[in-house]
Amino acid sequence: MIIQRVVLNSRPGKNGVPVAENFRLEQSTIADMLQAGQVCVRTLYLSVDPYMRCRMNEDTGSDYLQPWQLSEVADGGGIGVVEESKHDNLAKGDFVTSFNWPWQTAAILDGSLLQKLVPQLVNGRLSYFLGAAGITGLTALLGVKEKGHVTAGANQTMVVSGAAGACGSLAGQIGRLEGCSRVVGIAGTDEKCSILVQEMGFDAAINYKKGNVAEQLRELCPGGVDVYFDNVGGDISDTVISQMNQNSHIILCGQISQYNKDVPYPPPLPPDTEKIQKERNITRYTSPDLVTRFQVDCTQASILQLCQWIQEGKLKVRETVVEGLSNIGAAFQSMMNGGNIGKQIVLVSK
Repeated sequence: MIIQRVVLNSRPGKNGVPVAENFRLEQSTIADMLQAGQVCVRTLYLSVDPYMRCRMNEDTGSDYLQPWQLSEVADGGGIGVVEESKHDNLAKGDFVTSFNWPWQTAAILDGSLLQKLVPQLVNGRLSYFLGAAGITGLTALLGVKEKGHVTAGANQTMVVSGAAGACGSLAGQIGRLEGCSRVVGIAGTDEKCSILVQEMGFDAAINYKKGNVAEQLRELCPGGVDVYFDNVGGDISDTVISQMNQNSHIILCGQISQYNKDVPYPPPLPPDTEKIQKERNITRYTSPDLVTRFQVDCTQASILQLCQWIQEGKLKVRETVVEGLSNIGAAFQSMMNGGNIGKQIVLVSK
């Protein structure tokens, strides 16, 4: 069978800014015959995520992420439909997902490594299983629940950086649902700030490109910050941490401001910020690592909780959808430049 696939064409370099040309679309073939346990799938949706910037380097800087290889197909979260099956638990027409889905129009995959999806859980919006009802939602939910130490009625204030992104937009809403009395987001445009407040229930949002972030934080968080969901790192995070309370908590989800720099993950804090962290006994925990450590039954229960919130309208979901496998490199570049709101999704086929 003739397919199209996207391979890593070049590396941007440890300190380089990724561009669409780092990826290459090419034609390839896959076998026409299936082996026992395999399925042939047609790709419907692919997820484009900031963490993938680390995979473009020879060394990802993380023990749970493998680097993409030059001239080899890239992969990530994906959803497809089974076209043919030799796996006992999967049949033609089933919708399936994997965290290691190849960036190609069709593939032959090991059926035991796929999870079957139930579209009704997300009101038929299959792509949500790559975002709010998938690894993105899990990262936000488990981070807030397990390491945010949110207690209903405790009058806690939560700040989210990168708040209009896939994880940040969910984390702020989940913080509210779990009991935070005040949620403040930080984003890069007035449009994003407006969406956070008017659509997603944030109490306030700061456009970090306008005005003094430290002054705005002091005004919007007069009692200090109790929980910080960190998606960006760098100067923004240093500013937030400087206003965190004693025994408060940092949920380190991402460090997008640092991904184009040759630093370990998670990046170390500057000496002055690290001093504040230690003196105030502020915990700092990596949320994606938390997801990998949870048992399957726990994550399944968490996904069902996310789906319930979506069905009830309590969790608002935003997606930026780009059509066509040929545009995935451009979608990646746009995301790294902060051009998307919510989850970045590539629609490969309908």
